[in-house]
Amino acid sequence: MTGMRKASLAVIFTIVFIDLIGFGIVIPILPLYAERFGASPLVIGILLAVYSLMQSIFAPVLGRLSDRVGRRPVLLVSIAGSAAGFLLMGMANSLVLLFAARIIDGITGGNISTAQAYIADITSPKDRSKGMGLIGAAFGLGFIFGPAIGGVMSHFSLSAPFYFAAALAAMNTVAVYLFLPESLSPEHRTGTSRQAGVLQAFREARGSPLAVILGTYFFTTVAFSMLTAAYPLFAARQYGYHAAQIGYIFAGMGILGALIQGGLMGWLTRFLSDRALTLAGAALLACGLFLLPMGHGLKLLILSTALLAAGHSLVVVPLNGLASKSLGPSAQGRVLGLMQSSASFARIVGPVLGGYLLDWEVSRAPAHFGRLAFWTAGVLVGLGFAMAFSLKLTVQENAHAA
Repeated sequence: MTGMRKASLAVIFTIVFIDLIGFGIVIPILPLYAERFGASPLVIGILLAVYSLMQSIFAPVLGRLSDRVGRRPVLLVSIAGSAAGFLLMGMANSLVLLFAARIIDGITGGNISTAQAYIADITSPKDRSKGMGLIGAAFGLGFIFGPAIGGVMSHFSLSAPFYFAAALAAMNTVAVYLFLPESLSPEHRTGTSRQAGVLQAFREARGSPLAVILGTYFFTTVAFSMLTAAYPLFAARQYGYHAAQIGYIFAGMGILGALIQGGLMGWLTRFLSDRALTLAGAALLACGLFLLPMGHGLKLLILSTALLAAGHSLVVVPLNGLASKSLGPSAQGRVLGLMQSSASFARIVGPVLGGYLLDWEVSRAPAHFGRLAFWTAGVLVGLGFAMAFSLKLTVQENAHAA
């Protein structure tokens, strides 16, 4: 890999890292912020879900646009839009404005697929999963530092974290403008016809495992989003942990995920295929989900949590790599936009399903609180494992090796 490509990867890593810090800042603050405007828990849940809903709709749109006009313009506009969304959150004086800000942030927050497409542009299929691991590491680090920064900034005011996130996004926009060259060459850009749409991506992928990859990604992401919604309630009820202790656990999961995706993934891809890594990750994730509610000992909690973090980290990166290799250079934005859209929709379904199952357990089986939710998530991962097991190497993986 040339020095210029390494520099571009470093810039993309920084962009996604700062982007995710901004997202992480919002997570612990937004519910409290919404309560100031009289929002009920249900309304707060809808406010949280609308971000993923907008991402699921607009991630493929941004991906398609980046295939047409290039990655750099889409990244510039979308990150500037995130800055505007955060700024409006800080300035909001009503729920209507808060929803508007969240919608804007969700629409423009679908740019991760464009960042992934950028990596696909500048890496060979052999190095693709290693490159995608950088985005996974940026995710993990962003989720470690973001909530901590949000907590510190909230000492000034509940709106201060949003202004800080807006400033970070504005700095990110400047960084893209100054330091990030375009990665998609003119000959690989699509035209303006309808044939460049998402349906065309599926037509081009005929004979490739794209549909199976999307299904695997959806089921495993639903399961993991069920986990993230249910874990704090489970840890508080079964172990008596408070918010700070649960935060430390999530930070530990983020650190382990960053180490695996950003450091270990490059080594693992030398010896194991993307399919093998996906299967290993799904197996670890399912084991963690089934073990977690089986007892109350600290050792079991640490073991199952480590399995969950490692399993999820091993699933996400190779699946994105497989999706990228299922189509040619001119469709990278669309196919990775589909992946992000699938994940966003899964993050709408997962928390709602997990919350419903926890409510059922509270009224019907309080002594086994958490089992139904986590075991259901484990079954969903099992479905993902079965789909991943059916994956086979395709001619695309070798045909695009350039």
